[in-house]
Amino acid sequence: MATVTQKIISGHLAEGSLPEAGEEIALRIDQTLTQDATGTMAYLEFEALDIPRVKTELSVSYVDHNMLQTDFRNADDHDYLKSVAAKYGILFSRPGNGICHQVHLERFAVPGRTLLGSDSHTPTAGGVGSLAIGAGGLDVALAMGGKPFTMNMPEVVGVKLTGKLQPWISAKDVILELLRILKVKGGVGKVFEYFGPGVETLEVPERATITNMGAELGATTSVFPSDEKTGEYLWLQGRADSWKELKADSETDFSEIIELDLSGIEPNVARPHMPDQVCKVSELEGKKANQVIVGSCTNSSYRDLMTVALALKGKKVHPDVSFCVLPGSRQVYETLARNGALADLVSAGARILEAACGPCIGMGQAPRSGAVTVRTFNRNFRGRCGTQDAEAYLVSPETAAAVALNGTFSDPRKLGGAIKVPPEKPIIDDSMVTRPPEDGSLTEIVRGPNIAPLPELRPVEDRMEKEVLLKTGDNVTTDHIMPAGAKILPLRSNIPAISEYVYVNVDPEFPKRAKEKGGGFIIGGENYGQGSSREHAAIAPLYLGVRTVIAKNFARIHKANLVNWGIVPLEFENPSDYDLVEQGDVISLESLEEGIRSGKVKAVNKTKGKEFNAVCSLGGKSKEVLLAGGSIMHAKSA
Repeated sequence: MATVTQKIISGHLAEGSLPEAGEEIALRIDQTLTQDATGTMAYLEFEALDIPRVKTELSVSYVDHNMLQTDFRNADDHDYLKSVAAKYGILFSRPGNGICHQVHLERFAVPGRTLLGSDSHTPTAGGVGSLAIGAGGLDVALAMGGKPFTMNMPEVVGVKLTGKLQPWISAKDVILELLRILKVKGGVGKVFEYFGPGVETLEVPERATITNMGAELGATTSVFPSDEKTGEYLWLQGRADSWKELKADSETDFSEIIELDLSGIEPNVARPHMPDQVCKVSELEGKKANQVIVGSCTNSSYRDLMTVALALKGKKVHPDVSFCVLPGSRQVYETLARNGALADLVSAGARILEAACGPCIGMGQAPRSGAVTVRTFNRNFRGRCGTQDAEAYLVSPETAAAVALNGTFSDPRKLGGAIKVPPEKPIIDDSMVTRPPEDGSLTEIVRGPNIAPLPELRPVEDRMEKEVLLKTGDNVTTDHIMPAGAKILPLRSNIPAISEYVYVNVDPEFPKRAKEKGGGFIIGGENYGQGSSREHAAIAPLYLGVRTVIAKNFARIHKANLVNWGIVPLEFENPSDYDLVEQGDVISLESLEEGIRSGKVKAVNKTKGKEFNAVCSLGGKSKEVLLAGGSIMHAKSA
């Protein structure tokens, strides 16, 4: 008897049998995906491993983030990615083919397979019953080289769905409701697995919206069963042979159960500046909006955009609203174009952007200063939209349509009769996916001047005595540590250059101070490093000399990224000891190797004359990787 999650994990364990939750496991990985903002570094790392060809069933390199070609840098990186894919046996999804998660769901995700992606929203593929996990680029590089992925066995929480969504309510409202209940830390160390009679009322794109934003709960991943609806979706995609039934055996197999009645869910909205600041749309009724954008990997499917097109058909967007639409894939774009829905959107006043991440990652469409921007995206961290003082709200496509028409927050149920979007056979054309040659050994890798070498790596020192460079509060995101946006994203392949932006939105003097002090420590609060999987939030601080982060606790992916790059992640044994340390204090860590192995490190605040204990809560293999100086050093020494 087992859950879907447990079945997939059991079939992919590199060794041993299914362990208890919290114990370290090593998973065989079937598929990988990268996107260009994280992929360039991932492939530089893969090159450093000296492995001639990827060893996975399928690896895909997507270009969807750095699409603004305002100079040579992004275009150079695209050519680098294309040549690396040809050399090492990787499929290359060309610029314009679409957002990695939407395209992967459509064309490559398979029930029962494991997928590791260098993007935190990789769990989108859980909508078809894949065990899809976000990770740092180095973890993905190692998986492409045939190495197992190491993580702690998660708890499997069952989310029992009953009832049926009412008209003008959608899957986005479901996941926002869970965020309201559980908050951004509610899924740490857990997989959310959906089951119950309500599941069969949801189409795969709706399920994928829910699994996508499970990342905002801090979950390891989220997964739906593979049922007849899954089979219908794969048939529409011309992939019926990929389908197999996969479901949990019994409710008793879950560690806990959360019950959610779909029929009782109302239109929800996440207020600034966290995805869990959720209230009912009705509570904001009448609040003016300046910008509305529909898209992102969360809500850019055919169903999402067709819903908006039907809601706006024959109407005009409010004159005070800038309204943009981003199709999630070329498939969605072309299908809408051929059935006339794209023309309806244009006629209503929509600005149609290319099939890419775009504004979700701060690449264009920044709102005016002090604006209220309403988006169908998954994150609304301060400044992520490109404007520091803007207020970003997260809503469903239905609510976005209502706001766009009225110019104010409005309950979409007031728009009239229900809209039904039946599944439609899409236009399938994989011509923008370049397949590698059988032998890529003679392929020359293209390296533009923006591609710089990796930082120097070395084993963890046994004694560290450094100044605290920065003390942060709770829920610090990787956007805080390593900002995104059109100015900074093109530097993802140039660590010396991008390091100049570490923590600049929190403390503009941080990079300068870190270099002047010869590096140092960072002190963090709860859930340090939540959000995006970007490993640059570890690599760039490492380049500046950060060798240890002491926090109350860490978000999963960021903690793994710190280990991968040889930065010691320690947690206060007594959370109140966080108050014993301030920026500028000098901290001494003695006998680090012994402390890391035993799980407890003694720290001395030399400035204040105080001592405290810090915990190294890593599994055995992760400790060895850390002590070696990170995954590249560990792999080379094996």
